[in-house]
Amino acid sequence: MSRVEQSAQELWICHLGTVPYREASATQEALRERRLADDLPDMLLLLEHPPVYTRGRRSRPGELTLGEDFYRAKGVEVVDTRRGGRVTYHGPGQLVGYAIMEVRDVGEHLRRMEAAIVKTLAEFGVSARSRCEEGADYTGVWVEGRKVASIGVHVSRGVSTHGFAINVDNDLEPFSWVVACGLPDVAMTSVEAELEEADMTIDSEVLRARVRARAGAHFCEAHNRRPRIVSPEELGIAVESREREAAPA
Repeated sequence: MSRVEQSAQELWICHLGTVPYREASATQEALRERRLADDLPDMLLLLEHPPVYTRGRRSRPGELTLGEDFYRAKGVEVVDTRRGGRVTYHGPGQLVGYAIMEVRDVGEHLRRMEAAIVKTLAEFGVSARSRCEEGADYTGVWVEGRKVASIGVHVSRGVSTHGFAINVDNDLEPFSWVVACGLPDVAMTSVEAELEEADMTIDSEVLRARVRARAGAHFCEAHNRRPRIVSPEELGIAVESREREAAPA
């Protein structure tokens, strides 16, 4: 019996801390090959990135409105990626989830991600929703007309990479320097901003840890799987030079 068959009812969750975007992309590809070979089961990587703009497969010229020299001067890297979607921003305080798993229906995969995020935010008193019926550019999770989470995936040979990004307490200004998500007038928000609007405050580190833990749990629930926390070492991921946050209990 393969390792995958033994773990068929589990979904492995691995907390990676802060990882540069290009390194995370290479890690995903390596893990996808091992998933294709049935060497590993379905998994979800939870992490953060240093400041970076990523351009998805549907990005168009002109979405980086201020020019790449401006962004680099601000300390923001610009990277092309194979995920779906348009230009978005990643940075400290944003929870990124990369799902490396068998996917038979991409639309259902996206909707399950949205549902998991909506349930996660509800635990913090933030009422959110999907707007998928309005078109591909509205994929993600919204609080009224404000976008709080972005989603973009890539599926090759039946196995997915990439996933979701939830704005927890990250700086939202870099979104205003681009045409974020292909929507010129999009307003971005975060869990922290929505809590402040409701006159609620939670310590930053506590908030990040709680959102990370609940997002992982609800993602597993959306796929009818039991969560199993694993270490980077169990996935064969080197961590010597990486500052890694402690996984929640």
